[in-house]
Amino acid sequence: MNAASGSAASQALPPLAVYIHFPWCVSKCPYCDFNSHTLREELPEARYIAALLADLDAQLQRVSRREVCSVFLGGGTPSLFPPSAIGGLLQQLHGRLPLSSDAEVTLEANPATVERGRFAEYAAAGINRVSLGAQSFDGETLRRLGRIHTPPDVFRATEELHAAGLSNFNLDLMFALPQQSTGGALADLSTALSLEPAHLSHYHLTLEPGTLFAAQPPPLPDEESAWTMQADCHAVLDLQGYSQYEVSAFARTGRQCRHNLNYWQFGDYLGLGAGAHGKLTRPRTADDAEGAETGAAAWVVERSTHLREPRRYFASAARGPEWRRVPIDDLPFEFAMNRLRLNSGFSLAEFAARTGLPGSHIDPTLRSLASQGLLERPGVEVGGFWHTTRRGREVLNDVVQRFLPGTISEGATGS
Repeated sequence: MNAASGSAASQALPPLAVYIHFPWCVSKCPYCDFNSHTLREELPEARYIAALLADLDAQLQRVSRREVCSVFLGGGTPSLFPPSAIGGLLQQLHGRLPLSSDAEVTLEANPATVERGRFAEYAAAGINRVSLGAQSFDGETLRRLGRIHTPPDVFRATEELHAAGLSNFNLDLMFALPQQSTGGALADLSTALSLEPAHLSHYHLTLEPGTLFAAQPPPLPDEESAWTMQADCHAVLDLQGYSQYEVSAFARTGRQCRHNLNYWQFGDYLGLGAGAHGKLTRPRTADDAEGAETGAAAWVVERSTHLREPRRYFASAARGPEWRRVPIDDLPFEFAMNRLRLNSGFSLAEFAARTGLPGSHIDPTLRSLASQGLLERPGVEVGGFWHTTRRGREVLNDVVQRFLPGTISEGATGS
């Protein structure tokens, strides 16, 4: 192992989060490409919680009592599970892994699936942040999107969140929806902000392969109209004190989603549940095949995947997920794909700390992108952070692809 890699290996491991996937929904939305399955029988509540714990036990040796900075219960629709089940799961998780004293614990919720008064019970069970899927406040638009809730459901849910002391909540809001005008998008945003969320996720509706909308596209606004909606909505968010810190994420001061920040900063996370993914980092050892290669990274980064179909997950949970090592040549792309989503920028020292590769490995690529006006580094004389420019953010996918294996600019070195 070379000196640069050895130096990186001596640094601390990235923060560790836990993602728990709940795969069932009342119905499947036509735009959704997440691992969600329509619930056609009684919810297998106790059986699924037991499977999640068996899954966790199978992975514990990989994290060696590392402290957990955040827990995210996503789906699907986790709020189909009652507070007693969620509380029992969190208690068992805490008994196996130490949670930091200020750990963020988020529950995704559909406004139509939370019974009146339950948010207070979720808070008592250990939830301290909620992500509520509003999507729109136009009833006809919600119907077109296949949503089972109505605008009054969202108003009731947010009122109860405030009453339960869960003021740190996110609203999911989409734009460029079927037959939506710019005025309609701004009206949705105005209503959302009137509910005083701490965080807003503002997404462009996209037609994902394999979804009903991809097979039968609805009438959507053209690209120019979508850009206008986005620009006008972002301007309103800025005026109202919601700072954009990621491509689709806006927050009041100090209310950024810490769990998602850990993803985008190339942190680690255990994935539990049907279809869940995970990522873990460990120091490279002499037993790793690539360890003898010139310029080998100090870290080994591994990713996990679970079977997606719930019944197959039940049969495999106790064995844990399948793991694969991320090839060294893929690490720059994986880092950039996550880190460049954030507006905060990154330093070469951060790249080295999270990938185990020296900053010199990507420095020529960064400079090449800067020469094309896609990246910039304010404060270069004091080692300033690399940021995407406005133009770079508009073509972010193209920027990220420059970090793919075989496209790293000539002159990069692994030593």
